[in-house]
Amino acid sequence: MKVTQEKLPDSQIGLEIEIPAETLKKAYEKKVNTLARTANIPGFRKGKVPRKILLQRLGTKYVKAATLEELIQESIKTAVKQEELEALGNYQLRSDFEELLGKFNPEESLTFSAAVDVPPSVELGNYKTLSVTAEETVYNPEQVENWLKERQEQQATLVPVEDRSAQMGDVAIVDYTARFAPEEGQESNSEPIPGVQGTDFRVDLAEGRFIEGMVEGIVGMKPEQTKEITVTFPEDYPREDLAGKPSIFTITLKELKEKELPELNDDLAEEISEFETMAALRESLEKQFTEEAEEATKKSIHDGIIAQLMEVCTADLPDTLVQDEVTQVLTQTAMQMEQMGMDIRQLFTQENIPKLRENARPEAIERLKQSLILKEVAKVEAIEVDKGVFEERINKIKEQLSDREIDLDKLNQMVTDELLVEATLDWLQEQATVELVPEGTLKKEEKEVEESSADSDQPVAATPEG
Repeated sequence: MKVTQEKLPDSQIGLEIEIPAETLKKAYEKKVNTLARTANIPGFRKGKVPRKILLQRLGTKYVKAATLEELIQESIKTAVKQEELEALGNYQLRSDFEELLGKFNPEESLTFSAAVDVPPSVELGNYKTLSVTAEETVYNPEQVENWLKERQEQQATLVPVEDRSAQMGDVAIVDYTARFAPEEGQESNSEPIPGVQGTDFRVDLAEGRFIEGMVEGIVGMKPEQTKEITVTFPEDYPREDLAGKPSIFTITLKELKEKELPELNDDLAEEISEFETMAALRESLEKQFTEEAEEATKKSIHDGIIAQLMEVCTADLPDTLVQDEVTQVLTQTAMQMEQMGMDIRQLFTQENIPKLRENARPEAIERLKQSLILKEVAKVEAIEVDKGVFEERINKIKEQLSDREIDLDKLNQMVTDELLVEATLDWLQEQATVELVPEGTLKKEEKEVEESSADSDQPVAATPEG
């Protein structure tokens, strides 16, 4: 069989396949004989239908179409084997089937075009001389103090207050209702806002709690006092009918309590941690936050390396792998939603899935490119996964999933891939020139670029000519 190859975009190989006349004729006759044995034609016993009657009843076009469908599939399989191609997924017919059907003649050869996905091709650029700017996260001792302060607050004893007004740091128990504030020139509105009321509602009097201005309005109130406080719901408030709307809250302070914080001593350390002394707890926290800062810095460096790799390297992706990765993205999204207690059936409906797959495609392509390029670097540089680290990671995951059935082959492959990517990024970091800048610098620059771009998109008023 004559086959001509052509390299196509998106990691496809185009095949022009010529089916010899002899093959066409044999296939056509075989199909006629098969239909003669199996077709149910009224007035004839099965297998006893004359050829002429069979073709009249079924139609020559039907027989040719059935023959052609089988021939195309068989010919592509033969061509892939003959050309020693590693095909992925199903083929794509590039010729028009109806046009082929019109040309079909058992006495003459027939040529058609198809395409098959093949493993992706990766071209590595100069990945050994990357220059990366990354943000450095520095451990801040205040993190330990803030963590301990939060635990103090959680363990605090609430003591009733009766002889003074509310102040920052207190806990207020309030009843409240709300109504929309009247617009300028309108009469006062006395209708309560549905769903915006509370009884015995706890408000911790601290900045950033509740709606902006609410806490500040409660400060200074005394128990049993009722007060009206005007606030504006945030623009991003979940209820669209309230977002950005000025409203008047009627608040009654029913109880006022102050927090009596426990001492930062060994007793508290034992109560809130596995450590017996506050000194040991502080040392552990310092180590934890230091490691977190180092990991954050490392992630910023690796993110920069990946971004640079995407610029100097290319990967030609077959749609078969992209579709598989889209499925992976959506599967992970569904698992995360389930862990958050959300009902995935509301989102993953038959109607929504095509749109969800379309939306997930850019992320899938980006993930796939990154993975393939890093794996190619690992292959070229003979980077391997450390067996000790592999065993440690596997055992940790097994321990976490001890109550579930585990597909060990899939788990081993997943961990191997993860560790290979980590090892490759560490190797690339050693080769790269890395400039560290203070945390927040790059995000600030990105924001300034976005704002500058937005400004440049604004229309400029024309200047009248003199």
